[in-house]
Amino acid sequence: MSRIMEKFNSRDELELWKEYRVDKNPEIRSYIVEKYSPLVKHVAGRIAIGMPQNVEFDDLVSYGAFGLLDAIEKFDPSREIKFKTYAMTRIRGSIFDELRSVDWIPRSIRQKAKQLEQIIGMLENKEGKKVEDEEIAKEMGISMEEFNSLLTKISGTSLVSLNDIWFLGDENDEVSFMETLESPMNMNPDNIIEKEEIKNVIVEAIKTLPDKEKKVIVLYYYEDLTLKEIGEVLEVTESRISQLHTKAVSRLRSKLGKVKNAITKR
Repeated sequence: MSRIMEKFNSRDELELWKEYRVDKNPEIRSYIVEKYSPLVKHVAGRIAIGMPQNVEFDDLVSYGAFGLLDAIEKFDPSREIKFKTYAMTRIRGSIFDELRSVDWIPRSIRQKAKQLEQIIGMLENKEGKKVEDEEIAKEMGISMEEFNSLLTKISGTSLVSLNDIWFLGDENDEVSFMETLESPMNMNPDNIIEKEEIKNVIVEAIKTLPDKEKKVIVLYYYEDLTLKEIGEVLEVTESRISQLHTKAVSRLRSKLGKVKNAITKR
């Protein structure tokens, strides 16, 4: 254990946060960085599982480290949320922001992901129910083998998309797909209503997913399991879990896209 950890480890963390917010003590900052730095590798490791080989794990860790530092500076201990929860969201966001900036996803793959999303939306609107893989593949004019191959190719894009943030105003008024980061006390009434509306829309959209896809979303984003661990739970291969995840995200993006546009244009 380092000297910094020994000095502050027995202190109440909430009191440390309050002290840091007042005087920005560099030793307290170093303590927080050292204590929570394993979160960066944890989040980077989970993201790396769905990434192509050209995305280096060390790069993801570097991107995530900026998110941890950002979380430390922006965290407000008066909010009813644990720093670990807040930091994980900021770390994820930092990694995904950097991945977007380097444009690691080939344009052809982006186009195929968008085509899949549009076809799923069109078929589900037309049929008024969940559509099966065979129906989607038929509409796309490809075989089931080609369809499964397509899901594998675009799997990395879906890991980014479900961590998108819905902006309702300035940077302090935001809603993540999986977490509400702001305290209602810090928001105006209109934004409180919008946040609750978005949360309800997301929950309802997840409820409409086919059973296996719903389980994958819950286990991955809420229970924090890796795709490999989910495969063990559901007794299928990791590649199959990746395919289920991709389909689930495509369905959700199709359902939520129109709602998001309607809300953000108000």
